[in-house]
Amino acid sequence: MIEFNNVSLIYPNSQRTILENLNFRVEPGELVLVIGLTGAGKSSFIKLVNGLIPHHTAGILSGEILIEGISTATLKPGALSKLIGIVGQNPINSFITDDVESEIVFTLELNEVPSAQIKQRLNEVIDLLGLEKIRNRKLHALSGGEQQRVALACALAMQPKMLLLDEPTSALDPLAAEEILAIINRLVSDLGLTVIITEHRLERVIQFVDRVIQVNGDGSVTTGDVQNVLGKSELNPPLIKLAKSFGMTELPTTVREFRRKWESNYADKFSRRLRQSRINPQNRSQSNPELIVKTENLSVSYQALTVLTDFNFQGFCGETIGILGRNGAGKSTLLKTICGLSKQVSGKVEVLGKDPKEIKPHEITKVFGYVPQQPSDLLISKTVAAECKLVDQQNALTEGTTFTLASQFLTNLNPNQHPRDLSEGQKLILVLAIVLATNPKILILDEPTRGVDYQTKSKLVEILKSHQLAGGLTLIASHDVELIAQVANRALLISDGELIADEDVRTLLTSSPAFAPTVAKLFPNQKWLTVNDVLEAQVS
Repeated sequence: MIEFNNVSLIYPNSQRTILENLNFRVEPGELVLVIGLTGAGKSSFIKLVNGLIPHHTAGILSGEILIEGISTATLKPGALSKLIGIVGQNPINSFITDDVESEIVFTLELNEVPSAQIKQRLNEVIDLLGLEKIRNRKLHALSGGEQQRVALACALAMQPKMLLLDEPTSALDPLAAEEILAIINRLVSDLGLTVIITEHRLERVIQFVDRVIQVNGDGSVTTGDVQNVLGKSELNPPLIKLAKSFGMTELPTTVREFRRKWESNYADKFSRRLRQSRINPQNRSQSNPELIVKTENLSVSYQALTVLTDFNFQGFCGETIGILGRNGAGKSTLLKTICGLSKQVSGKVEVLGKDPKEIKPHEITKVFGYVPQQPSDLLISKTVAAECKLVDQQNALTEGTTFTLASQFLTNLNPNQHPRDLSEGQKLILVLAIVLATNPKILILDEPTRGVDYQTKSKLVEILKSHQLAGGLTLIASHDVELIAQVANRALLISDGELIADEDVRTLLTSSPAFAPTVAKLFPNQKWLTVNDVLEAQVS
């Protein structure tokens, strides 16, 4: 059991209280979802439960947090490790060893698990999470999603009573996310494991949860079941947003439940107002677009592992191309190769008619705007203001250009805050502002919506559409099919390093059960991809 008694938290130099006067309990065997805007305090909530606050993270804490009746003020995180398993947003930062199996074994040895049990537990979690094919792989060579599953395996190997998951599916493809959430749900149902999970992609997880805790901007929290909290919240996944727009009094949490409610109560009423959608493909912004990127028989290897094989595609001015595929398919490698960052390359890559490695250093930021999976890697200054000023100076921009752009994305951005104290979503948006400040010809985004709430994503969509209309080329590798549905005009599907499909985004997403967005699943006989597609198809 987890109990909060009059708990408040504020960070030094913070302009607001992060959490204020919280009182609630999490019962054994509950699966609780924590939601909130980017930077609202969800990760801080997790750190309170596992004892990182106040023992290892700066913060002024009042009140009492009890775990199984014991105050976290008297127990350091190490003492809670056998009781609480933790999986963070960036698991690579917590790895100690070099390979998958060694990392799991090290976790068990560190916690003094008897050697006779280590092999048994190791094989149990490898089977549970489907890690057999990568158990001997190097951790640094894994995709972000594979690293996430390894981190979860390390936590589960300790057989904890509670599990804290901070954005556990953010780096996972849709199928892998379903698998992980199904496993977590089974652990809750069969073993009585207590799980607290923070997540921005609510469409993936709301069907599994018992209760929702929304962290509000004023430091308070709202608790209740999915119906009560999401019914009043502005944080709505497509399923809930569409249900509200049709006036459904009982909000569905699954596609199947929506269809049942639709057919029994709403289909006849609204079918007269819905016309067959006449949606044309999202064409390029120019009739004779310039060829920006081209690959011919491209193959890329890391040591003995081939990641891309005979890859051929072209990207034109005014296009937004979504790159889809399962974890480890080669999406990130393709993006890095286009930027000239891959070494073992055969075949041909051309960017604006030349090898990307031949682009001169002073031209790079005008050609590429690259946002990696770990955007914090690009943040080097001690304050947000200094970070933005450095970009202005290095690129001969008018002072204040970068900060102004960042402020458009992030309201109430504190210029004196250290960039690494920002939430994961805030870091990503700051880096996006940094790369866009130079107005690059090619915008390259690798999982851009990790840690980003729906409101921030809406702003991101507007920016990406503006970049397309201005004639830029945008390449987005993402597991967020809802984002791809909103912004892309083309989609590439990659499997085991090979290009499987290169089609209009509506054709690909509506024909792919694995990568179909929510709306495409709700209305399989239409060509709708987004909530707006459905609403715009209503006859006024």
